[in-house]
Amino acid sequence: MRRLSLCLPMLVFLAGCATTGTGPTSVDSSRTPPQIGEASFYASKWDGRRSASGERYDEQSLTAAHRTLPFGTRVRVTNLGNHKTVVVRINDRGPYRKGRIIDLSRAAARQLDFLADGVTRVRVEVVDSP
Repeated sequence: MRRLSLCLPMLVFLAGCATTGTGPTSVDSSRTPPQIGEASFYASKWDGRRSASGERYDEQSLTAAHRTLPFGTRVRVTNLGNHKTVVVRINDRGPYRKGRIIDLSRAAARQLDFLADGVTRVRVEVVDSP
């Protein structure tokens, strides 16, 4: 019994130190350098399906998938071909295709004017993080 009373506080302490394994929980936007690479957008078949954050993908919302940025992070995406910009919220993981750094919703791709091309070169800058 005495051993249990000594172990219980230790277990509570260790549980408080555990992580969920979902990646980073915050980002210092002033210290996060912009990323440059290719962006693509989700096919319509994904509309309504659950994203990695548990939220349903809505092709009309301004959201995106990024491999490492925390869910809820808002980023400014600039199409380097036409200099159009959009601010999106990260709510999914990906893209997993080599060379691509962000996967955008259809609405975001429309604002950046690359729906016909399918892929475009972009700059991604963190605006704010949860």
